[in-house]
Amino acid sequence: MQTAFTTDQLATPRIAEANTILRKCVHCGFCTATCPTYVLLGDELDSPRGRIYLIKNMLESGEPATAETVKHLDRCLSCLSCMSTCPSGVHYMHLIDEARAHVEETYERPLFERQLRNVLAYTMPRPVLFRLSLIAAKLASPLAPLARSFGATRIAALLGLVPKTLPAPERFGQPGTYPAQGPKKGRVALLMGCVQSVLDPGINAATIRLLNRLGFEVVVSGEESCCGSLTHHMGKEEDALARARRSVDQWIKAEVDAVIITASGCGTTVKDYGHMLRLDPAYAEKAKAIAEKAKDVTEFLAAQNLPEGAGGLRLAYHSACSMQHGQKIRAEPLKLLRRAGFSVMEVPEGHLCCGSAGTYNILQPEIARNLRDRKVANIESLQPQAIATGNIGCMTQIGSGTAIPILHTIELLDWAYGGPRPEKLGTTE
Repeated sequence: MQTAFTTDQLATPRIAEANTILRKCVHCGFCTATCPTYVLLGDELDSPRGRIYLIKNMLESGEPATAETVKHLDRCLSCLSCMSTCPSGVHYMHLIDEARAHVEETYERPLFERQLRNVLAYTMPRPVLFRLSLIAAKLASPLAPLARSFGATRIAALLGLVPKTLPAPERFGQPGTYPAQGPKKGRVALLMGCVQSVLDPGINAATIRLLNRLGFEVVVSGEESCCGSLTHHMGKEEDALARARRSVDQWIKAEVDAVIITASGCGTTVKDYGHMLRLDPAYAEKAKAIAEKAKDVTEFLAAQNLPEGAGGLRLAYHSACSMQHGQKIRAEPLKLLRRAGFSVMEVPEGHLCCGSAGTYNILQPEIARNLRDRKVANIESLQPQAIATGNIGCMTQIGSGTAIPILHTIELLDWAYGGPRPEKLGTTE
């Protein structure tokens, strides 16, 4: 793709990088076949290729983003399926991140939308505040149909995602050091997380139990919670980078062999810390070192040569977009579950997003709901006893549309290798 940035524009590192990415695009359109919003809407501007044109024109002009451009950029899920498909190596993730930062800096959204985004960006990364917000939202959840009837679809979507029961805080997973059982093989840090630590604290507890049994000391820092992913994908770069720096500081201080992450959306961001902080001389090298140590929990376990187990259940495995497209982790979770004794089926149209995508299912509820229903139909066609996945957002999104139990992969592996039976399975045999 030809670009027309000025010499002064190219002197700006962010524009220079965008220019490099843009010039790799050859207009082939392979990305359109795997883009969820293009598959649903059929609009070229709601495909990666169309958005690339919009971003090019927006950045070249140097002008504030327009309402039309923002509409189509906001519809992007950042599922990164296009990056798995692209034969030219266009790094769409970095391009859309830059575009969102430009939108945040130059475009004034309508008041209600602006306030909603600010509330989400402030509450969700703060576990204590997020828990209090969920309690308040639960009280208001019966009003969801009324909100929808008045056209307040985003409020209705938010209320619809509130869990029926909020789990109590899990002691096993709070900040601290959890010693290895038996001979110590290594020392790892575990990202406590923000949303996941509130919605499903049992995920980190299962991770710690299994890693401890395998001989790893686990450190959970009390100084970090959110990795910055949520605000990063909303274009709020100052907040995201501050959270990234804080996480880097804590994990450097912990002196660990690896940083274990149980939410694949967070993993994609942490593995990109080296890029995000490349222009910060105080953090560039430290961030790169942490990014290289970051491992999804299944990626880490795949190297541990776990024994064969007898899990028994028939599972549908949903590969989160951030796992398969963002981190390129595809085979490891399937192999681990099968080795543990589970019968695992891959979901039809598995490359398409479920519609969660951070705050997307709140900010773009209609598209998200259509994607969820499509995903649920594909999963239910397999008639599984349970669903396994590796991302809390997917668990919440898919779980809102089906009665089939949905669990994190690590919960099933912990159970298969000596941990407690997950309560979510109920009496499923």
